[in-house]
Amino acid sequence: MTAIAQDLPAVILAGGLSSRMGGGDKCLLSLGTHTLLQQVIDRLRPQVGAMVLNANGDASRFASYGLPVVADGIDGYAGPLAGVLAGMDWAAQLGADYLVSVAADTPFFPLDLAAQLQAGRGSAAVALAASLDPKRGQVRQPTFGLWPVALRDDLRAELQNGLRKVVIWTEKHGGTEVLFDHDQGQEPFFNVNTPEDMARARDMATAQQADQPEPKEGMPS
Repeated sequence: MTAIAQDLPAVILAGGLSSRMGGGDKCLLSLGTHTLLQQVIDRLRPQVGAMVLNANGDASRFASYGLPVVADGIDGYAGPLAGVLAGMDWAAQLGADYLVSVAADTPFFPLDLAAQLQAGRGSAAVALAASLDPKRGQVRQPTFGLWPVALRDDLRAELQNGLRKVVIWTEKHGGTEVLFDHDQGQEPFFNVNTPEDMARARDMATAQQADQPEPKEGMPS
């Protein structure tokens, strides 16, 4: 039996080193009145069921967000697939068949991400999000996907053998891509890697807030 999107568990990937931001937890940087991480949580929460945060180090620094935290089970900062695996192991304890993944540094991802991934998966085992780039054409978004929990032992073995490229593993299992359109010209998977990206994200957040309609008189704001 296939669950509806709202029943799917999800993992937020925040286990990287953030080297281009100078280290630290870039997901805790401010974006308007929230942090990047809070923006991601707020966009994801209506789309899925239970959520978990994948992060390494002292989990107490995320205590205020109210999410369980799981660290990579593969040593050496093995990349996003290690975070996906940690999420799969957590989701297996819930009895889930599939897991949605999102990146903690990508604050404007689609509001129907989980539903579209599930609808677009078809008969494929794995579905990755994709978007259109003017120069490169259709581009995979390897941190945004729908993953079968039953393949976690295969993924663990591949990671232990040195696999790091998401697409190599997804293609091995007949993965597919689900194309997402730009929303009002905005890249749906714009992510924050550098201080310049962070400045742009703040501008984008300000523009989005300005575009929101004012509440009608007598209605709660």
